[in-house]
Amino acid sequence: MLQSLLLAALVLPATALAQAQNSPIGRWKTIDDATGKPKSLVEIYQANDGTLAGRVVEILDLKNGPNPLCTECDGPNRDKPIRGMVILWGLQPDGQLRWARGRVLDPENGKDYKAKLELQGGGQRLAMSGCIYFLCRQQIWIRE
Repeated sequence: MLQSLLLAALVLPATALAQAQNSPIGRWKTIDDATGKPKSLVEIYQANDGTLAGRVVEILDLKNGPNPLCTECDGPNRDKPIRGMVILWGLQPDGQLRWARGRVLDPENGKDYKAKLELQGGGQRLAMSGCIYFLCRQQIWIRE
């Protein structure tokens, strides 16, 4: 009995670590690709339809205040707080350690783009790309 408990105590953390390394689900520090500075914390989660989505849970770049509004957004996000806003949605598996066919919203300009994610660095880094046609912009996010 004691051996079973000890084995479970060793195996469960290793299993959780392996799952974390193979999934983008969790919290990520977004890094501005132009300045290299942290901007926000985004939590990626599995949506009700089975795809991956992500919402802003904290603003780290306070140049526009602790909870700026999405003044450039159209539709239902217009003038809504960025904290709590869903900025990633519809991401589906696209091979090992990659997700694609989703969308990403850039609250700074209010536009959304085709999105793709790729886990790197043993699951500790996430390459997040937003694309229009052939042009893509990539940010590297760091697991929290």
